[in-house]
Amino acid sequence: MRRILVLPGDGVGPEVTLEARRVLEAVGPRHDLKLEFEEGLIGGASIDALGTPLSDAVVARAREVGCVLLGAVGGPKWDDLPVDQRAERGLLRIRKELGLFANLRPATVFPALAGASTLLPSVVEATDLLVIRELTGGIYFGTPRGRSIVEGRREARNTMVYDEVEIARIARVAFESARLRRQHVTHVHKANVLEVSQLWVEVVNEIAADYADVELSHQLVDSCAMLLVREPARFDVILTGNLFGDILSDEAAMITGSLGMLPSASLGDGGVGLYEPVHGSAPDIAGRDVANPLATILSAAMLLEYSLEAPAAAEDIRRAVDRVLENGHRTQDIASATDAGKAVGCAAMGELVIEALGSE
Repeated sequence: MRRILVLPGDGVGPEVTLEARRVLEAVGPRHDLKLEFEEGLIGGASIDALGTPLSDAVVARAREVGCVLLGAVGGPKWDDLPVDQRAERGLLRIRKELGLFANLRPATVFPALAGASTLLPSVVEATDLLVIRELTGGIYFGTPRGRSIVEGRREARNTMVYDEVEIARIARVAFESARLRRQHVTHVHKANVLEVSQLWVEVVNEIAADYADVELSHQLVDSCAMLLVREPARFDVILTGNLFGDILSDEAAMITGSLGMLPSASLGDGGVGLYEPVHGSAPDIAGRDVANPLATILSAAMLLEYSLEAPAAAEDIRRAVDRVLENGHRTQDIASATDAGKAVGCAAMGELVIEALGSE
């Protein structure tokens, strides 16, 4: 029996994680996978119930179970709290506590959705890239940080800091991933002005010496942002730090047509994996059954592949999603202007994926 801890979170999180769970329950028996699910609280839901964005008990449970499916956190209800007490701190803490330093965000354009991107189909078709983002270091975690009054003026400060061990371990994840893909790593940095990035370039070059079969190139983050919308298909694996990876992976998501299509996996050395859609909690559409569950369903596929070592089951889910899209089914966010009135809801899209699994 394999246990999965589900943390639905806030906004549309409960809706999309429910559909992903249903898909996992449907695919499991086809591959002799016995799955057991339990739920916990994170983000605003945890603040409301327990007074904290993430409890010690949930951290301990996640560490014990080793496999976490997460929805989304945050919303305007909790935005006025002190920064260190807001819903998003729960997400940052669970990543840090579980040592989840490697965030893998694939951005693949399904053929049926080439027209859903705001870019020309000829630009986005054949895009299949993987952003590998360092997740537990950099400016989001560096100290000193905070706000103060200096000479009568308000001042705020954040610190970007990395050491060579943090850089080397995420670089190895990128090169190992590239070996299984098209053998190319693009390291994204800002070494022309940042000492931190200069260290990244040095260490990444050192690690590259162990991977003669993988081609390495370095790209400034501003030019990479431009190239992602001009020639996204040129990229295979993009390796970068926490801040740049946060921004570039969202840009890559929109190339695919919607943030609602981008899954992610967060992995570390301790054997724990956390899987979540890249999109946020979208409180404006929560409870309306219009959210796109496909990013969470595809995150569940990554869960099967990386944590449960069931790649065939993962591929079944990806093929089912492809089949549903090829058949013309769309949620609101990926429907064309002419088809918007025929868009299906969150629950209906989950059911369509389950039906497609059964037709294989």
